[in-house]
Amino acid sequence: MLAHMARNLVVKVTAGADAPERCAQAFTVAATAVAAGADVSLWLTGESTWFALPGRAQQFELPHSAPLAELLHIILTSGRVTACTQCAARREIGPDDVLPGVRIAGAAVFVEEALAEGAQALVY
Repeated sequence: MLAHMARNLVVKVTAGADAPERCAQAFTVAATAVAAGADVSLWLTGESTWFALPGRAQQFELPHSAPLAELLHIILTSGRVTACTQCAARREIGPDDVLPGVRIAGAAVFVEEALAEGAQALVY
């Protein structure tokens, strides 16, 4: 079990409904790490940015995968979820549009998290 580890996990998901298996893998890994006690930061970029909006995760379906809405709830409850500033702007998503607990931040914050001591970054 990872609960004794003091590592941070930063997961950047670049895929949404356009690449459902890659998207689901990122959410699954992030939620599993949260459940194992890791400090998790999930970054929504590209098409996954849409999942920052209410109701969008509920529309995602992938056979034999945990429901994305449930995974997102787990991550929001005990981790952090960030929508990429540029990705959100390209989709006309603002701070008032996103789910409670989702922040919008840019590359500088991602780099800071990914380069923090003890951090592991994964990109899907």
